[in-house]
Amino acid sequence: MNILSDYINHDYKPLDIQESVAAAQDFFVDASFSHFPVMEEGVFIGNLSSEDVETFDFDKKISDYKYTLEGFFAKNNAIWLDVLENFAHNQTSIMPVLDESNNYLGYYEIGDVIRFFNETTFLKEPGGIIIIEKKINEYSFSQISQIIEGNNGRLLGMFISDSTNEKVQLTVKIAAGGMNEIIQTFRRYEYEIISEHQEDSYLNILKDRSDYLDKYLNI
Repeated sequence: MNILSDYINHDYKPLDIQESVAAAQDFFVDASFSHFPVMEEGVFIGNLSSEDVETFDFDKKISDYKYTLEGFFAKNNAIWLDVLENFAHNQTSIMPVLDESNNYLGYYEIGDVIRFFNETTFLKEPGGIIIIEKKINEYSFSQISQIIEGNNGRLLGMFISDSTNEKVQLTVKIAAGGMNEIIQTFRRYEYEIISEHQEDSYLNILKDRSDYLDKYLNI
């Protein structure tokens, strides 16, 4: 079984704070990362942006621009969803990885994290996906699981895909079970179904009635 920490990369050594800007500029030409970790006396201190370094004076050192370093990183025991969110939040192609004592271990590349995601049961195992929505103080992961299992379904995974101050939207993947029965049970528990499903008899009935009404009005 793969774990995300198996994907920690060591192909390139971190930049040193005392390296020249010219050397850093050359590095980003060769490596084409959006950012890269910077170390000072063996300690991770932040990430240098490839866009920023293009604007620096090439005859100066990275240390002269220490204030521009961005401090994002992931811990080696972080779950992959948190790491993926960290990538998105910081708009980066790499993510430094630190251990529990904040020692630098290497870095993740976004392509490797996505490949890991593709190998998870959530994507790999066949099943149906439902997107549901409810008031933020009324939804329950345990209730969602009970609704699925109570209709002979098997929960493969779920995560919060969107939220506001009032509502939360969850993406749920389900194997087996009657999708229509699961959908109707969600509605009985006042979950709104955001995704569309061919198996949704309620929507099919509404569509048939709408088509009939349109046909009737056009006579």
